Amino acid sequence: MISTVVSDLGGVLTTPLADAFAAYERDAGVPLSEFWTALGAIAERTGANPMFELETARLTEREFTEALSAQLSGQLGRAVAVGDFSARWFAHLHANEPMLRLMRSLAQRGYRMGLLTNNVREWEPLWRPRLGIDAIFSVIVDSGFVGMRKPDPAIYTLTEQRLGVPGAEILFVDDVEANVEAARAAGWSAVRFDDNAQAIPEIEALLARVGRADPDARRADPDDQFSDPSRSQQ
Repeated sequence: MISTVVSDLGGVLTTPLADAFAAYERDAGVPLSEFWTALGAIAERTGANPMFELETARLTEREFTEALSAQLSGQLGRAVAVGDFSARWFAHLHANEPMLRLMRSLAQRGYRMGLLTNNVREWEPLWRPRLGIDAIFSVIVDSGFVGMRKPDPAIYTLTEQRLGVPGAEILFVDDVEANVEAARAAGWSAVRFDDNAQAIPEIEALLARVGRADPDARRADPDDQFSDPSRSQQ
């Protein structure tokens, strides 16, 4: 039985990330192929994917954009500055209202709600109030603040601990197959999000089929390792 629903953010609760990338390409005049080539070149030189480093706060946004600007400038033979990447990105990334309505409905039906996102620490003020996240989700696990990212198994364990529920009670929704598979490996139920027409009925059908667990009733068991979230983090 499911007591808890955990959702990804970008590409699930927002419009598709591919649309935002395409808009950035048009606005900035930087082909996405060059963008990915630049990231690969930086990774080869430093031994770490700069996007992953950014999403775990091992690189600041400024360090990331400076490195990317320098690499793109060398590749394209002209000055390229990507310091406004986040502003351009969020100008074309919008709320996915049908999924947000579903998440609000699930919270109203009594499900415990969590958000698990690979994100950038400096970007939190750009998306958190804009999408009304705090009115829906009681727990937010953001890679930029916890120093790990999906599909690292450790971030799924941390999410369980913060929610105070075992993985068997969690339904996870994400648009990246590797993240979905990692959730299933952790014992979570999972739905791969492709679009609203596919995902919303699939989520509702799964929840109807398995039924809803009551985590508050389970918390009364003093021997349950998840009865107190603080115990599960020790």
